[in-house]
Amino acid sequence: MLALLGELVNIDSNSFDKAGVDRVANRLAEFFDEQSIPHETIPIATHGDAMRAVVAGGNGNRPILLCGHRDTVFPTGEVEKRPFEMRNGKAYGPGVADMKPGLVINAFILAAFNKFGGHPNPLVGLFTGDEEIGSPTSQDVITTEAKKARLAFNSEPGRPNGNIVTRRKGGIFCHCDIYGVAAHSGGFFEEGRSAIEELARKVQALHSLTDLDRGITLNVGLVTGGQSVNTVAAEASCGIDIRYRESGDRDEIFNKVQQICQTTSVDGTSSEMSVRGEFHPLNPSQQSTELFDIYTKIAASHNVIVKGEHSGGCADSGFIAGVGTPVICGVGPIGGNYHRADEWMQIDSLAERAKFIAETILTLASQPTRTNL
Repeated sequence: MLALLGELVNIDSNSFDKAGVDRVANRLAEFFDEQSIPHETIPIATHGDAMRAVVAGGNGNRPILLCGHRDTVFPTGEVEKRPFEMRNGKAYGPGVADMKPGLVINAFILAAFNKFGGHPNPLVGLFTGDEEIGSPTSQDVITTEAKKARLAFNSEPGRPNGNIVTRRKGGIFCHCDIYGVAAHSGGFFEEGRSAIEELARKVQALHSLTDLDRGITLNVGLVTGGQSVNTVAAEASCGIDIRYRESGDRDEIFNKVQQICQTTSVDGTSSEMSVRGEFHPLNPSQQSTELFDIYTKIAASHNVIVKGEHSGGCADSGFIAGVGTPVICGVGPIGGNYHRADEWMQIDSLAERAKFIAETILTLASQPTRTNL
């Protein structure tokens, strides 16, 4: 498992580096070929292709879905600066927690069931390529598979304290462009209309929408604008991150953001907004709660106490839950400092967390469930 993890980590696979993301898929395809597991590529033109691997199960039974994404947030060239390494019980490298090891776990679970006779339910591994930017091109692939599935595991990294994720916020990633009128800021200042001034006013208005008690946050995380220090700015733009906890809050907060972005207060400026990506929230259902209970009892049988917790981060599990399929998330290995140069994974948790998922799947083959899970 560690050997495959090292190979995957050492492939640059930024969300916008389609070739790199697809190289990760090619390495997984080699693994599945070695294990005689059938797989297929679902072509995607602009981002990494989706990949689907299947271990056959009983006739007519709904599949169990194992999900993971191959892309990372790190730029191409990051691997050369800090390749995969292991020291003092931890592994390091780009995507070493989020979420190259989740891919390894899913691949090895498929291989184990394929080797030892399968399962009454088919097992489907889905490996996508654009989660870190909101899954704009793979969302439909994910929901199509989720609608057919009995249940799902999303192998995002486990929390640093060993917990898994049972609840996540929804998120909308927006972009606002602002247009003004350029002018020399000394000689013809009064002829200018500053797009940057309009942007500054919007940033303050957007941030004022944050309501921590309701779990709503607004963050303008990117700003650009202007031509030179002595020119009234004709253009400016910003990237906006909206997070919310309850599905019922989505339209209210989005409409407020849209109103701010499309209304200007600096005379002579104009603006427009677009949505670049969106995640649905993950909230527990009766069935996902039972799935969580089975998983945690399996962990406890190995003297590991696992609890569920809320994460402000978004994931593809929200899409899965959104179509009514029970899912638990963060079932990958223990890790931390995601999206940072000091990101880490706890080495001994890699096989352990794979075992917990596999034994949960085995339990579901024979144990009656309270919720028709």
